[in-house]
Order: sequence, then structure tokens, then C-alpha cells
Amino acid sequence: MARPLQDKEEVEVLSRADLRSWLENNHTRTNGIWLVHHKKLSGHYLPMGDIVAECLAFGWVDSLSRGKDDLRTMHWIAPRKHGSNWSAVNKRIVADLEATNLMTEAGRNAINAAKADGSWSRLDSVERLEIPDDLANAFEKQPGSLSNWDAFPRSVKRGALEILINAKQPSTRVRKIEEIVSCSARNERPFQWRSE
Repeated sequence: MARPLQDKEEVEVLSRADLRSWLENNHTRTNGIWLVHHKKLSGHYLPMGDIVAECLAFGWVDSLSRGKDDLRTMHWIAPRKHGSNWSAVNKRIVADLEATNLMTEAGRNAINAAKADGSWSRLDSVERLEIPDDLANAFEKQPGSLSNWDAFPRSVKRGALEILINAKQPSTRVRKIEEIVSCSARNERPFQWRSE
């Protein structure tokens, strides 16, 4: 079986300045690339935080990672899709970019589009770990599920709530709620990969 995004363009950078230069010249592209960058063992290490910041500065986003060889790794970077949610972490990075005059007009345009379509604030309730009414009602019907849910790590609850908020169809949302509650009732973290 072919791996996702196999045989797509690779671009290697040796520094944050290299990445910024590439994005300055290519941020208007509609397709993404595999960004090849060096690991810590190399003399050209580029921290992931710098990659994320530069992508956000130009309205791009990172996603998949993949190994390249002993000294290099790859991350898929691409223009941010219309309607994709903005996390609190990315919003903090955006604020830092503005404060240090590293934000570009392309990045601001992506933010303005997100504010216009609601994706800028869509995760705000998730970040606050607010339990929506339909999930709260389902917890009430399953004894012990809420107390187990409350004991899960923040990252687990946040991830489950984001999956729930991203459900496009009402029937999908109902299935996601059922999974969250049934897993919680069994004291199993919802939407976690489990080896068989």
C-alpha cells in the first residue's frame, strides 16, 4: 500500500532563514511540499518550533512527519486550508510573530479569513475543555462515565472534544458522543490507538 503523499516534491533547508526565503518565494503555491530538515545530530538542526512559526507567518501549516535518513527528517507543509481550525498554541505563536515583526501579509490574510469563517475561534470551547450539552446529557445517562472522563489527562479530553466539534453530520456527532461516553464508562481513553 502506498504511503500518503508519496512521490511529492521535497525541499531541503539548512536554517530558519532558508525556510523563510523559500516561503517568501513560494507561499502563493496551492500545493504543499515535504520540507526536509536536519536532526539534532547534524550541524544544521532546525527546531520544529521554528518551522511551525515560519509556516504560520506565511499562512501555511505543518502536518505529517516522516523519516528521511539518519541525519534528516521530513515534514509535510502546505497552505492552510479554508476552514481549518486554529489552536491556542498557534494563536500564541501568531502573537509572538506580530510582536517580533515576523508576521507577513500572507499570514495576516490567512488569519483574517479564519476570523471571517469562524475557524479562528472554533476551538475556543475545546481549549477550555467545555463539555457541550449533548455530551453532558449522555454522561448523565451512563453512571461513572463522567468521573472517569474528569480523571483523564487534559490532552485526551482536548483531543476527544476536538474530534467531536469537527463532526460534520449530526449522525456522526451522535456516534462520537456514544464512543466518548462508552469508553469513559470503561475507563478507556476515547479515540486512542490500541494494539490488538
